[in-house]
Amino acid sequence: MRRTAFVFVAALALVLGASTSSTATTTAGDANVTHTSPVSPFSENKQNEPTVAIDANHTNIVVAGSNDEIDEEACNAGKDTICPFTPGVGVSGFYYSSDSGHTWTQPTYTGFSARGCQGVVGSTDPDCVGTVGGSIGTLPWYYENGLVSDGDPALAFGPVPGSNGAFSWANGSRLYYANLTANFAATRSEEAFKGFEAIGVSRTDDAAGAAAGDKNAWKAPVLVSKQSSTTFSDKEQVWADNASSSPFFGNVYICWASFLGQELSPNAAPAPLVVAVSSDGGDTWTQHPISAAANNGQRNPMDGCTVRTDSQGNAYVFGVGTSSSGGHQAFEFMSVSSNGGHNWSAQTPVAGPVTQPGLFDPGLGRPTIDGIGGARSDLAPAPSVDIANGAPTGDGATNRIVMSYVSGEITQPHVYFTESANQGATWSTPSAIESAGDRGYYTAPAISPNGTDVYVVYNAFTTPYRNNTTDARNLVGVFLHASVGVTGTGAFTEVHRGANGDPRGTSQNGLTAEFLGDYVYAAATRTYGVAVWNDARNAADCPAIDAWRMSLRGGPAAPRPAPQQDCAANFGNSDIYGFTTA
Repeated sequence: MRRTAFVFVAALALVLGASTSSTATTTAGDANVTHTSPVSPFSENKQNEPTVAIDANHTNIVVAGSNDEIDEEACNAGKDTICPFTPGVGVSGFYYSSDSGHTWTQPTYTGFSARGCQGVVGSTDPDCVGTVGGSIGTLPWYYENGLVSDGDPALAFGPVPGSNGAFSWANGSRLYYANLTANFAATRSEEAFKGFEAIGVSRTDDAAGAAAGDKNAWKAPVLVSKQSSTTFSDKEQVWADNASSSPFFGNVYICWASFLGQELSPNAAPAPLVVAVSSDGGDTWTQHPISAAANNGQRNPMDGCTVRTDSQGNAYVFGVGTSSSGGHQAFEFMSVSSNGGHNWSAQTPVAGPVTQPGLFDPGLGRPTIDGIGGARSDLAPAPSVDIANGAPTGDGATNRIVMSYVSGEITQPHVYFTESANQGATWSTPSAIESAGDRGYYTAPAISPNGTDVYVVYNAFTTPYRNNTTDARNLVGVFLHASVGVTGTGAFTEVHRGANGDPRGTSQNGLTAEFLGDYVYAAATRTYGVAVWNDARNAADCPAIDAWRMSLRGGPAAPRPAPQQDCAANFGNSDIYGFTTA
């Protein structure tokens, strides 16, 4: 979730150009995955950065995650113009579907919560202090282990290991939920790990029980990343080798960028890409560097990683970064392991050059695509990848690799698609696949395990870049499909377009800009595809916020608003919506 800004992402932008439940039904063909969150107040109504995973051995079971602030305090809890993250409150939301993603439930557990901090209008109440044993809609067992679930959700299903350590689908399905993890303790001497943010992983062998509110269905979180006192781990993704044909069936891989310098310092930029591997179901992890830590104005290491496996057990990690041999341009890079993650090949450029389509916003220190004070777009050019590995058995695997990413000029950020039919040896020429009028923002592909169908989801803006905060903006989620023939993936057609929404109604907790996070996600079986995306259809634009955001960027002076008094009740109400093709 990256609650604090990094020097690194600004540099990258310059170089490159998240016991009770309820059920929601579909509306206009799609479903509000995060429907349990309240319409108001901000920021309890805020969700973003969706991820989704399908159990390959029980393909009706779909789970999703997001940055979910359902357990945070209201803006009126304390000074009314301040909407902070409540210290110690988690934001890693979990959602479950037993009908292939048509309807969704979100469990409620007990944990450390600030839902009761609603405050009093016009007062300057003391800062909110969360409640132990309060209701939470996020991952359990973090507070109890001295940790905070900090978002950037990543999900994967794999087999359960038996008592002899051997993996088999007959033992059941294990869900891995990786996320950023912070220390709950207020003092260094009490901290569970060194550094600012670590990578943690939660696991359950009973996703249905976890969805029904059984806190004990989850194992205690495991710390994955090895940390120094200045480390800030970020943007992780998880994958389990889920094809039993693989010699490394059951292995779990997590990749992330390891920022080696203290946040907000000039030393924050060095950030090698790292992969951790577990061969015992996530109990223990071995860490391996993928890229060098060097990072300066001429070269950035890989970031925005994706990890996948094929039916033969090869593991692939992808990321975006610059190459000194490529004229310091940015490319999509690939690194491969053929021995279960023990060794990795040198990173190789496979697509590009790519460009960051956003314009640098001095109020954010980051690029935006929709306009001034817009939603950051740091990782728009990051690759998202899937492989037709024949899961759950490997039968019918083609091992076709599909990739999508956003690149281009600010006038037309394209959603690009490329693929490899020979395990990454060669790649097709990237082609723009977005529908007419769409300006790409984030994207992700999925391919059926037998390689016959490809799906791509993306968020896009349908309005031009705005040099003001007064003109309306429009955000939409789009889901595409294409069939794979003997010559490769055919033309994409639009199978679903979500409802329009004005992203100005979304917000960072500091209120200075919109917020939609860093990614969208898709997954596929042999019979259907499912997608999740950031959605602003239920969020209200707030003119007072617009005026203040513009004042921070050289516009007319405007006071800092109090959202619950100066805005509509549903200001900030961003949601995760999803769509299933069948």
